[in-house]
Amino acid sequence: MSKNLQAIRGMNDIRPNESPVWRYLEAQVSGLLDTYGYSQVRLPIVEFTELFKRSIGEVTDIVEKEMYTFADRNGDLLTLRPEGTAGCVRAMLEHGLTGGGQVQKVWYNGPMFRHERPQKGRYRQFHQMGVEVFNLAGPDIDAELIILTWRLWGKLGLRDAVTLELNTLGTSEARARYRDALVAYLEVRRDQLDEDSQRRLTTNPLRILDSKNADTQALLVDAPKLDAYLDEESKAHFAGLQARLQAAGVPYVINSKLVRGLDYYGKTVFEWVTDKLGAQGTVCAGGRYDGLVEQLGGKTTPAVGFAMGVERLVLLLETLEAVPAELSRSVDVYLAAFGEPAELAALALAERLRDTLPSLRVVVNAGAGSFKSQLKKADKSGAELALILGDDELAQEQVGVKPLRDDSAQQTMSWNDLPSFLANRFGL
Repeated sequence: MSKNLQAIRGMNDIRPNESPVWRYLEAQVSGLLDTYGYSQVRLPIVEFTELFKRSIGEVTDIVEKEMYTFADRNGDLLTLRPEGTAGCVRAMLEHGLTGGGQVQKVWYNGPMFRHERPQKGRYRQFHQMGVEVFNLAGPDIDAELIILTWRLWGKLGLRDAVTLELNTLGTSEARARYRDALVAYLEVRRDQLDEDSQRRLTTNPLRILDSKNADTQALLVDAPKLDAYLDEESKAHFAGLQARLQAAGVPYVINSKLVRGLDYYGKTVFEWVTDKLGAQGTVCAGGRYDGLVEQLGGKTTPAVGFAMGVERLVLLLETLEAVPAELSRSVDVYLAAFGEPAELAALALAERLRDTLPSLRVVVNAGAGSFKSQLKKADKSGAELALILGDDELAQEQVGVKPLRDDSAQQTMSWNDLPSFLANRFGL
């Protein structure tokens, strides 16, 4: 017997009953970004592998162990995008969108791919909504990105469930000095480090700071601190960011061990974290990457951005029961018709309702059926009302209106009165 076809491990279908909350979340984010003056950019899923090696860093976990990379028929090495920033920067450069100091404020949405061990809240195909800003160097734009996410949490009812963690990584020169001091401290204690941290000691030592190993964290208590190596420019930038967040009433905590997992970050880094989802606690993260555009072949261009995980935010909404109740209903009215003349009239009546009430969700019965079977389908659809059209109603240009979610009585009304009745019933 042939093997049943199924999805690849860690790559999940979003089923019809699950998609309404996804659409709701995406609409809330995109609508909010519209009000802040951000424009959408749509980017390819596949890029040349070299883009990610040059941007993310060849010694990061993503490039070393997690990317889906393959050679195409021309022999070119291609990769399914593991994150969105690198591709966005490539697009800005390729189309000359950052030249001459042009300010670009853009956002994108779509799937990313990493070969990780699947678990709740972490998948091999996952979805992100990302925001990037180019050619603005001050802490004011860093603050704007954080403030708009704070506003988003308010719209979604999540403010009490998330905490903002902030840090500054300083300039590349400051980080290099700190890196040398940290490596010197840890090198003489190498045998006390966990295996993963021992490997990172020679590849990406700053990542040791956010190790989840308790023994390693204990060892780091007396390690050199990054803030002792910060340059004055980075200190002033970070102070300016904090002042703006305080002015806007956005609460935060300083996490000196927050470094993020990508090589291109510098100065501001931040994460929105929650304790409601177990181990997968980060729902939104980002920071400043002023050197990345130049690293990929462009001129020096200040840039900052963030990405939020759609799966984790959906999970958080569901965990907190913050999904709007109306999302569970995809149909407002179900139009049941009996006999071919009534079926033809039902089609015309449904289109009149859609013309008059464009946001009304109308389903017309398909496949005929008895009165009992059509009402059963109407109830199963989740509709609040069944509209009934038979020979008697057709002859008088009337329709029966039967409530499906309460015990109120069925009534009959004219076709002309139906639109205003439905508009009042559904607040349209």
